[in-house]
Amino acid sequence: MEEFKLLYEGKVREVYDIGDSLVIAATDRISAYDHILKNKITDKGAILTQMSKFWFDFTKDVVPNHMLSVDVNDMPEFFRQDRFRGNSMMCKKLQMLPVECIVRGYITGSGWASYKKNGTVCGIKLPEGLKESEKLAEPIYTPSTKAEIGDHDENISFEQSIDVLEKKFPGKGLLYATKIKDYTIALYKKCAEYALSKGIIIADTKFEFGLDENGEVVLGDEMLTPDSSRFWPLEGYTVGQGQPSFDKQYVRDWLTANPDNDYLLPEEVVTRTVDKYKEAYALLTGKEFTR
Repeated sequence: MEEFKLLYEGKVREVYDIGDSLVIAATDRISAYDHILKNKITDKGAILTQMSKFWFDFTKDVVPNHMLSVDVNDMPEFFRQDRFRGNSMMCKKLQMLPVECIVRGYITGSGWASYKKNGTVCGIKLPEGLKESEKLAEPIYTPSTKAEIGDHDENISFEQSIDVLEKKFPGKGLLYATKIKDYTIALYKKCAEYALSKGIIIADTKFEFGLDENGEVVLGDEMLTPDSSRFWPLEGYTVGQGQPSFDKQYVRDWLTANPDNDYLLPEEVVTRTVDKYKEAYALLTGKEFTR
Protein backbone atom coordinates (compact mmCIF):
# COMPACT_ATOMS: atom_id res chain seq x y z
CA MET A 1 0.00 0.00 0.00
CA GLU A 2 1.43 3.36 -1.03
CA GLU A 3 1.81 5.79 1.88
CA PHE A 4 0.96 9.44 1.36
CA LYS A 5 2.74 12.14 3.30
CA LEU A 6 1.08 15.18 4.80
CA LEU A 7 1.43 18.14 2.44
CA TYR A 8 -0.03 20.72 4.83
CA GLU A 9 -1.50 20.74 8.32
CA GLY A 10 -3.88 23.53 9.32
CA LYS A 11 -5.65 24.23 12.57
CA VAL A 12 -8.32 21.66 11.73
CA ARG A 13 -7.49 20.12 8.33
CA GLU A 14 -4.78 17.84 6.98
CA VAL A 15 -4.03 17.95 3.25
CA TYR A 16 -2.46 15.10 1.27
CA ASP A 17 -1.14 15.33 -2.29
CA ILE A 18 -2.17 12.25 -4.30
CA GLY A 19 -0.81 13.37 -7.66
CA ASP A 20 -3.40 15.06 -9.82
CA SER A 21 -5.69 15.85 -6.86
CA LEU A 22 -5.71 16.34 -3.08
CA VAL A 23 -7.32 14.59 -0.14
CA ILE A 24 -8.43 16.96 2.62
CA ALA A 25 -9.14 15.26 5.96
CA ALA A 26 -11.08 17.26 8.55
CA THR A 27 -9.84 16.27 12.01
CA ASP A 28 -11.75 16.36 15.29
CA ARG A 29 -9.60 19.28 16.46
CA ILE A 30 -11.35 22.55 17.22
CA SER A 31 -9.86 26.02 17.15
CA ALA A 32 -11.04 29.30 18.62
CA TYR A 33 -9.43 32.73 18.77
CA ASP A 34 -6.67 31.40 16.50
CA HIS A 35 -5.68 28.67 18.99
CA ILE A 36 -6.10 24.92 18.67
CA LEU A 37 -7.88 23.69 21.80
CA LYS A 38 -6.63 20.70 23.78
CA ASN A 39 -9.89 18.78 23.39
CA LYS A 40 -11.02 16.70 20.42
CA ILE A 41 -14.69 16.94 19.39
CA THR A 42 -15.74 13.39 18.43
CA ASP A 43 -17.13 13.09 14.85
CA LYS A 44 -16.69 16.82 14.25
CA GLY A 45 -14.44 16.29 11.21
CA ALA A 46 -16.93 13.93 9.57
CA ILE A 47 -19.86 16.28 10.25
CA LEU A 48 -17.95 19.20 8.67
CA THR A 49 -17.03 17.14 5.61
CA GLN A 50 -20.56 15.80 5.05
CA MET A 51 -22.06 19.25 5.55
CA SER A 52 -19.64 20.79 3.06
CA LYS A 53 -20.58 18.03 0.59
CA PHE A 54 -24.25 18.92 1.00
CA TRP A 55 -23.61 22.61 0.28
CA PHE A 56 -21.19 21.97 -2.61
CA ASP A 57 -23.89 19.86 -4.28
CA PHE A 58 -26.54 22.49 -3.52
CA THR A 59 -24.58 25.39 -5.04
CA LYS A 60 -22.77 23.86 -8.01
CA ASP A 61 -25.14 25.82 -10.31
CA VAL A 62 -23.86 29.10 -8.77
CA VAL A 63 -20.11 28.47 -8.88
CA PRO A 64 -17.97 25.38 -9.63
CA ASN A 65 -16.31 23.83 -6.57
CA HIS A 66 -13.28 21.63 -5.90
CA MET A 67 -15.09 18.51 -4.59
CA LEU A 68 -14.51 15.23 -6.46
CA SER A 69 -15.65 12.61 -3.91
CA VAL A 70 -16.13 11.91 -0.20
CA ASP A 71 -16.12 8.13 -0.73
CA VAL A 72 -12.78 6.67 0.43
CA ASN A 73 -13.27 3.85 -2.10
CA ASP A 74 -12.61 6.48 -4.80
CA MET A 75 -9.30 7.35 -3.12
CA PRO A 76 -6.00 5.47 -2.93
CA GLU A 77 -5.97 2.48 -0.55
CA PHE A 78 -4.08 4.47 2.12
CA PHE A 79 -7.25 6.51 2.78
CA ARG A 80 -9.43 3.47 3.44
CA GLN A 81 -8.28 3.46 7.06
CA ASP A 82 -10.90 4.23 9.71
CA ARG A 83 -9.30 7.57 10.53
CA PHE A 84 -10.14 8.86 7.04
CA ARG A 85 -13.59 7.31 6.62
CA GLY A 86 -16.37 9.90 6.48
CA ASN A 87 -14.16 12.91 7.17
CA SER A 88 -12.12 13.04 3.94
CA MET A 89 -12.79 14.78 0.64
CA MET A 90 -10.90 14.24 -2.60
CA CYS A 91 -10.58 17.59 -4.35
CA LYS A 92 -9.22 19.29 -7.43
CA LYS A 93 -5.94 21.10 -6.97
CA LEU A 94 -6.40 24.86 -6.94
CA GLN A 95 -4.14 27.86 -6.63
CA MET A 96 -5.85 29.42 -3.60
CA LEU A 97 -6.53 33.16 -3.62
CA PRO A 98 -5.01 35.02 -0.62
CA VAL A 99 -8.33 36.54 0.52
CA GLU A 100 -10.96 35.18 2.91
CA CYS A 101 -14.42 36.10 1.66
CA ILE A 102 -16.58 37.01 4.65
CA VAL A 103 -20.25 37.91 4.25
CA ARG A 104 -22.46 39.23 7.03
CA GLY A 105 -26.26 39.14 6.83
CA TYR A 106 -26.86 40.11 10.46
CA ILE A 107 -25.02 42.43 12.83
CA THR A 108 -23.31 40.45 15.57
CA GLY A 109 -19.97 39.56 17.10
CA SER A 110 -17.04 41.81 16.20
CA GLY A 111 -19.29 43.61 13.70
CA TRP A 112 -21.70 44.61 16.46
CA ALA A 113 -18.81 45.75 18.69
CA SER A 114 -17.45 47.92 15.86
CA TYR A 115 -20.88 49.35 15.01
CA LYS A 116 -21.46 50.41 18.63
CA LYS A 117 -18.17 52.31 18.55
CA ASN A 118 -18.48 54.22 15.28
CA GLY A 119 -21.46 53.02 13.24
CA THR A 120 -19.32 50.98 10.84
CA VAL A 121 -18.47 47.32 10.24
CA CYS A 122 -15.04 46.78 8.66
CA GLY A 123 -15.13 50.38 7.45
CA ILE A 124 -18.59 50.07 5.89
CA LYS A 125 -21.00 52.73 7.19
CA LEU A 126 -24.34 51.22 8.27
CA PRO A 127 -27.67 52.93 9.05
CA GLU A 128 -28.16 54.41 12.50
CA GLY A 129 -30.30 52.66 15.11
CA LEU A 130 -29.47 49.02 14.34
CA LYS A 131 -29.86 46.58 17.23
CA GLU A 132 -27.72 43.57 18.10
CA SER A 133 -28.49 40.51 15.91
CA GLU A 134 -30.63 42.57 13.54
CA LYS A 135 -30.87 41.49 9.91
CA LEU A 136 -29.15 43.89 7.52
CA ALA A 137 -31.13 45.28 4.58
CA GLU A 138 -28.54 43.65 2.28
CA PRO A 139 -25.64 41.34 3.15
CA ILE A 140 -22.27 43.10 3.37
CA TYR A 141 -18.95 41.77 2.07
CA THR A 142 -16.03 42.21 4.46
CA PRO A 143 -12.95 40.38 3.13
CA SER A 144 -9.83 39.66 5.16
CA THR A 145 -6.28 38.52 4.57
CA LYS A 146 -5.44 34.88 5.34
CA ALA A 147 -3.09 34.59 8.30
CA GLU A 148 -0.60 31.87 9.11
CA ILE A 149 -1.41 29.60 12.08
CA GLY A 150 -1.12 31.61 15.29
CA ASP A 151 -1.51 34.98 13.54
CA HIS A 152 -4.73 36.95 13.23
CA ASP A 153 -6.58 37.51 9.97
CA GLU A 154 -6.74 41.21 9.09
CA ASN A 155 -9.94 42.84 7.83
CA ILE A 156 -9.45 44.70 4.56
CA SER A 157 -11.68 46.77 2.29
CA PHE A 158 -12.85 45.62 -1.13
CA GLU A 159 -10.36 48.10 -2.64
CA GLN A 160 -7.56 46.61 -0.58
CA SER A 161 -8.57 43.12 -1.74
CA ILE A 162 -8.06 44.31 -5.31
CA ASP A 163 -4.52 45.39 -4.39
CA VAL A 164 -3.75 42.09 -2.63
CA LEU A 165 -4.88 40.10 -5.68
CA GLU A 166 -3.21 42.46 -8.16
CA LYS A 167 0.16 41.86 -6.47
CA LYS A 168 -0.28 38.12 -6.85
CA PHE A 169 -1.93 38.17 -10.29
CA PRO A 170 -0.87 41.29 -12.22
CA GLY A 171 -3.63 42.62 -14.45
CA LYS A 172 -6.28 40.40 -12.83
CA GLY A 173 -6.77 42.02 -9.38
CA LEU A 174 -10.05 43.81 -10.14
CA LEU A 175 -11.42 40.84 -12.10
CA TYR A 176 -10.78 38.28 -9.36
CA ALA A 177 -11.80 40.61 -6.52
CA THR A 178 -15.11 41.35 -8.23
CA LYS A 179 -15.78 37.71 -9.08
CA ILE A 180 -15.19 36.42 -5.56
CA LYS A 181 -17.28 39.22 -4.05
CA ASP A 182 -20.19 38.50 -6.42
CA TYR A 183 -19.94 34.73 -5.85
CA THR A 184 -19.79 35.24 -2.08
CA ILE A 185 -22.98 37.33 -1.99
CA ALA A 186 -24.80 34.98 -4.40
CA LEU A 187 -23.83 31.87 -2.40
CA TYR A 188 -24.84 33.47 0.88
CA LYS A 189 -28.23 34.62 -0.40
CA LYS A 190 -29.14 31.22 -1.86
CA CYS A 191 -27.97 29.22 1.15
CA ALA A 192 -29.31 31.60 3.81
CA GLU A 193 -32.77 31.48 2.21
CA TYR A 194 -32.68 27.67 2.14
CA ALA A 195 -31.41 27.41 5.73
CA LEU A 196 -34.14 29.77 6.94
CA SER A 197 -36.74 27.38 5.49
CA LYS A 198 -35.17 24.64 7.67
CA GLY A 199 -35.20 26.69 10.87
CA ILE A 200 -31.61 28.01 10.81
CA ILE A 201 -30.44 31.60 10.42
CA ILE A 202 -27.00 31.91 8.83
CA ALA A 203 -25.82 35.16 10.43
CA ASP A 204 -22.46 35.23 8.66
CA THR A 205 -19.97 32.92 6.98
CA LYS A 206 -16.73 32.82 5.04
CA PHE A 207 -15.75 31.27 1.73
CA GLU A 208 -12.40 30.62 0.08
CA PHE A 209 -11.74 30.49 -3.65
CA GLY A 210 -8.94 29.32 -5.88
CA LEU A 211 -8.05 29.11 -9.55
CA ASP A 212 -8.18 25.91 -11.58
CA GLU A 213 -5.74 24.98 -14.34
CA ASN A 214 -7.66 27.25 -16.76
CA GLY A 215 -7.53 30.28 -14.46
CA GLU A 216 -11.22 29.98 -13.62
CA VAL A 217 -12.44 30.89 -10.11
CA VAL A 218 -13.50 27.78 -8.15
CA LEU A 219 -14.93 27.46 -4.62
CA GLY A 220 -12.57 25.54 -2.32
CA ASP A 221 -11.87 24.71 1.33
CA GLU A 222 -15.02 24.04 3.41
CA MET A 223 -18.46 25.53 3.00
CA LEU A 224 -21.11 26.71 5.46
CA THR A 225 -20.04 24.52 8.35
CA PRO A 226 -20.38 25.42 12.04
CA ASP A 227 -16.61 26.14 11.95
CA SER A 228 -16.84 28.78 9.24
CA SER A 229 -20.28 30.25 9.97
CA ARG A 230 -22.60 31.54 12.66
CA PHE A 231 -25.77 29.43 12.74
CA TRP A 232 -28.69 30.55 14.93
CA PRO A 233 -31.96 28.72 15.56
CA LEU A 234 -34.85 30.60 13.95
CA GLU A 235 -37.08 29.56 16.82
CA GLY A 236 -36.62 32.08 19.61
CA TYR A 237 -34.68 34.55 17.45
CA THR A 238 -34.99 37.96 19.13
CA VAL A 239 -33.47 41.22 17.90
CA GLY A 240 -31.63 43.27 20.53
CA GLN A 241 -29.64 40.49 22.20
CA GLY A 242 -27.10 37.77 21.52
CA GLN A 243 -28.48 34.51 20.12
CA PRO A 244 -27.95 30.88 21.07
CA SER A 245 -26.04 29.12 18.30
CA PHE A 246 -25.38 25.82 16.54
CA ASP A 247 -21.76 26.70 15.90
CA LYS A 248 -18.53 27.05 17.81
CA GLN A 249 -19.63 30.41 19.18
CA TYR A 250 -20.76 28.33 22.16
CA VAL A 251 -17.10 27.33 22.63
CA ARG A 252 -15.89 30.93 22.16
CA ASP A 253 -18.41 32.18 24.73
CA TRP A 254 -17.24 29.62 27.31
CA LEU A 255 -13.59 30.54 26.71
CA THR A 256 -14.38 34.25 27.09
CA ALA A 257 -16.31 33.64 30.33
CA ASN A 258 -13.47 31.49 31.70
CA PRO A 259 -10.24 33.41 30.97
CA ASP A 260 -8.04 30.97 32.91
CA ASN A 261 -9.15 28.10 30.66
CA ASP A 262 -5.70 27.11 29.28
CA TYR A 263 -7.62 26.23 26.05
CA LEU A 264 -9.12 23.16 27.73
CA LEU A 265 -12.90 22.68 27.63
CA PRO A 266 -14.91 20.81 30.27
CA GLU A 267 -16.50 17.58 29.03
CA GLU A 268 -20.04 18.99 29.08
CA VAL A 269 -18.99 21.77 26.68
CA VAL A 270 -17.44 19.19 24.33
CA THR A 271 -20.61 17.04 24.42
CA ARG A 272 -22.91 19.99 23.91
CA THR A 273 -20.80 21.25 21.00
CA VAL A 274 -20.95 17.98 19.03
CA ASP A 275 -24.69 17.68 19.78
CA LYS A 276 -25.19 21.18 18.33
CA TYR A 277 -23.21 20.26 15.20
CA LYS A 278 -25.32 17.10 14.72
CA GLU A 279 -28.55 19.01 15.24
CA ALA A 280 -27.57 21.60 12.62
CA TYR A 281 -26.61 18.84 10.17
CA ALA A 282 -29.96 17.07 10.62
CA LEU A 283 -31.99 20.27 10.20
CA LEU A 284 -30.14 21.37 7.06
CA THR A 285 -29.85 18.03 5.27
CA GLY A 286 -33.02 16.33 6.53
CA LYS A 287 -30.90 13.31 7.57
CA GLU A 288 -29.48 12.20 10.89
CA PHE A 289 -25.70 12.22 10.90
CA THR A 290 -24.04 8.82 10.39
CA ARG A 291 -20.33 8.26 9.97
